[in-house]
Amino acid sequence: MTAFDQLSEPIRKYIRDKKWESLRPIQEAAIQRIISTDNNYILISRTASGKTEAAFLPILSKVNFKEPGVRVLYISPLIALINDQFLRVGNLCEYLDVPVTKWHGEASQGAKDRLLKAPEGIVLITPESLEAMFVNKPYNIHHLFSNLEYIVIDEIHSFLGSDRGTHLQSLLNRLQKVNMKKFNIVGLSATVSDANQYQELKDFLGDPDRTKIIRDSTPKPINAVFKYFAGTVDELPLPLLKDLYTRTRDSKVLIFPNARGRVEEVAVKLKQISERVGGHKNYFSHHSSVDREVREYVEFFAKNSTLQNFCISCTSTLELGIDIGNVDEVVQIDATHSIASLIQRVGRSGRREGKASNLFLYATGPWSLLQSLACWLLYKEHYIEPVSINKKPYDVLVHQLLSIVKGTSGIPLPQLLGEITSNITFSNIKAEQIEEVITYLIANDFLEKLGSEVIIGIEGEKVVNSKDFYTLFETPVFFKVSGNGVKIGELPLTPQIKEDENIYLSARIWRIIDIDYKSKKIEVVPAVDGKKPMFLGDSADTAYKIREKMLEILVSKEEFDLLDQTGHEAIEILRKDFSVFKINDFRTDRPLLKRNENLTFYSFTSSKINKTLHFILNRLGIENVLTDNESSFEIKSCLASEFIIALKNTDQASEITNALTELLEDSPGMIDFSKWGKYLPIQYQAELLKEKYFDFEGCYAYLRNLEIIENNPQ
Repeated sequence: MTAFDQLSEPIRKYIRDKKWESLRPIQEAAIQRIISTDNNYILISRTASGKTEAAFLPILSKVNFKEPGVRVLYISPLIALINDQFLRVGNLCEYLDVPVTKWHGEASQGAKDRLLKAPEGIVLITPESLEAMFVNKPYNIHHLFSNLEYIVIDEIHSFLGSDRGTHLQSLLNRLQKVNMKKFNIVGLSATVSDANQYQELKDFLGDPDRTKIIRDSTPKPINAVFKYFAGTVDELPLPLLKDLYTRTRDSKVLIFPNARGRVEEVAVKLKQISERVGGHKNYFSHHSSVDREVREYVEFFAKNSTLQNFCISCTSTLELGIDIGNVDEVVQIDATHSIASLIQRVGRSGRREGKASNLFLYATGPWSLLQSLACWLLYKEHYIEPVSINKKPYDVLVHQLLSIVKGTSGIPLPQLLGEITSNITFSNIKAEQIEEVITYLIANDFLEKLGSEVIIGIEGEKVVNSKDFYTLFETPVFFKVSGNGVKIGELPLTPQIKEDENIYLSARIWRIIDIDYKSKKIEVVPAVDGKKPMFLGDSADTAYKIREKMLEILVSKEEFDLLDQTGHEAIEILRKDFSVFKINDFRTDRPLLKRNENLTFYSFTSSKINKTLHFILNRLGIENVLTDNESSFEIKSCLASEFIIALKNTDQASEITNALTELLEDSPGMIDFSKWGKYLPIQYQAELLKEKYFDFEGCYAYLRNLEIIENNPQ
């Protein structure tokens, strides 16, 4: 029996009406397995390969939606993706007369009320909205989700290895406890690297023996073009913008710079060029600071623009699988920090079956060009960064303790301990450690003990009653930006936000005329003074393998046809600079440049190991400045011989936790990378620093194998 024959008749009619010529490979495989078994599945296939239908076609054919209760729960990392999939899944469910309901902060309250009166069908939700339900209306969790048969997790790779993913894992465990029977899970992903990550995905779902991987590794042709234009951090070079405009003016294009400010700069300047030469006006910006209605209009315009060309300059808001129709070309300006991100972005173009993706990679500096080339070569080698799983998520533990206590309006301490210790998310944290954290929360009035029962304390009330409680990520303070009574968007408060300064927002330049700090509002008018807006960049971690590949390129003699002439020359200049070092093995050898009384150590390792090296050198009293973009350290007041001895004889058995505790006592803000870490006892804050901010294990392995190569060895 074919996969098509196994589907229910309404679903087969849907496929016939859509005039599909055939099922996609991932759909063929998923239909036969999901319908015939009760396993969990992870479906891995490139962007726009039909993964959503691969999950829902068999689920809708298999599940009996006439039984009471919500039968399928779809979990997404983005509200925008929910809104997009609501239309897609809703269209499919019309053939079965199965209701589909969005449940998030921006969704219709009337639709939610109807669902509560008669729970049925499919619900689309974010982890944060699910958390809000656990905290504020736990009855609704039982009422709606005690008969779940399937949970579909979209973009599951975006959760893996993050606090948000750990949070979701805990929520899944809590959902399972209220469910009448064991539900099945289907995860969807476009970027999972190898068998090592397969195991992490299986563990994430909590039942590795019952979780199977279905992967469609069919390659997609990609036309890549590298362009190099030397520029500065402050402003993109005009020749780059002119070249970019010429290459994209007759296409449907997504452009990915690496910061919100640069996104706006690109949109504004391309629009200005287009106006001067009589081109189209469809230049937009799309990121989290742009007003929601504007973002939704941009998405709608792109999806329905069959005849008009457009150009959307965007951040990762359009990196995940929001359907904006057919995109001809994707542009990346300066290096991505991860190959996984590059894969997501490339996949946004050439969505039609059999059509190649077109990728333009622009670089404005030699090191950015080198990193872009390294990422591309690793992508061609099918490498994707492994994710780092925090086995002891003490910060998420704090959040979930407060969530459970708030949701129960008080709970006996033994029962609270039982809830946490039976949650697989916290299986590596000992019961006595959990008790120690609870005791600390009680001592600091986040929890209060009344007899044998634990309730939310005075300080805890302030936290759990905040609208930001439901998230595991820190939400910056945003100011609403308005001009002449019309909301334009929002901006995080930064040092550049001050009166008479110009800002980029929503593909225009504005001048700030008033800031109301009490109401968090900024009033602007269109800028006409020609003053250049400033913006701040975003930092991100870069993997060891990318930096290692950068060094491999520098010490090789390979010619890269995809580079333009200026790009080729930039790489050759870097190679010449590094030719003074005799690098025999790019995996272990690292250059040490001696220049007068100064040293420059090129570590070519991951961002986390660089931060760890910086910490170790500071502990050794070696003055150093880390320039992470170039993977180098400027060493001052130290002889080369002293520096080498210090690195090779680092005491790896020293008391790291004590050292990190001292660091936190001197600089409490170090824990700010973790939203809930600051509520932990300081020894657990130190553990979080060790596991999530630094990489001591990787650093010591790096140092054990390190061979330092000087530019003039004696």
